[in-house]
Amino acid sequence: MKEKAQILDTGVPLFFKAQLEINAPAQKIFDFISCPANHQLMDGSGMVRGSIRGGSRLYLGAKFGMKMKIGIAYIIQNQVVEFQENKVIAWRHVLHNVWRYELTEVDANTTLVTESWDGRQARSKWWVADSGEWVPTAMAKTLVKLKGLMQG
Repeated sequence: MKEKAQILDTGVPLFFKAQLEINAPAQKIFDFISCPANHQLMDGSGMVRGSIRGGSRLYLGAKFGMKMKIGIAYIIQNQVVEFQENKVIAWRHVLHNVWRYELTEVDANTTLVTESWDGRQARSKWWVADSGEWVPTAMAKTLVKLKGLMQG
């Protein structure tokens, strides 16, 4: 049976969540997510093409650029807006959409990873209006890819 992440119903427009239990320590997962060069490896949307700016490890306030593609190629600048070592990391770009990863330790070798996407504060509502059609599925795919990378 193919692995699937659970898409959670938040009941809130433009706010989506998915979660998946991963058999790996929270620190290992957090270290992976905190490295922008890894984002292309775990991306379930197919949009992330690679990192271009930023350090090898994110921190609160860190800025990093990513190569992206939705029909056309573009570059997006992100900034880390939340950071709690081994627990929470979140970043947003110029339109203020926020991607957030919460890591909850189940035991020393098991972590519940919850990814959320928050477009409620987006500067351009028309740009994110169709997000409910693809964002939750992309997040679920990201979590499955992350699990494969962490357990593989």
